[in-house]
Amino acid sequence: MSPLARITASYTPRFAEFAFEAAFTAAVDQHVAHLRDRLEASGPGLIPQAPDAEALTDYALGFLDALAESDWREPAGHDYAVCRLTAISWLVRRHDLL
Repeated sequence: MSPLARITASYTPRFAEFAFEAAFTAAVDQHVAHLRDRLEASGPGLIPQAPDAEALTDYALGFLDALAESDWREPAGHDYAVCRLTAISWLVRRHDLL
């Protein structure tokens, strides 16, 4: 299973929390914006461009490696990593990158 598929399978269920966790929704939105900038998927138009699937996969692999090296465990709440992984999942689903 690809890294994007694994992340999407694990973090898409968190989208349900958007309905009642405004702070989480805002944090994920900020992570999405940062990822778009980092992956050069933002543009002059009103509709953001889809990120390159390969670039997002490379980013996701590096992020997952860093989490593994730090012995990160998913918390019950929303830390930086959960927000970033949820943002990756959102980009994958929004732009049908699988």
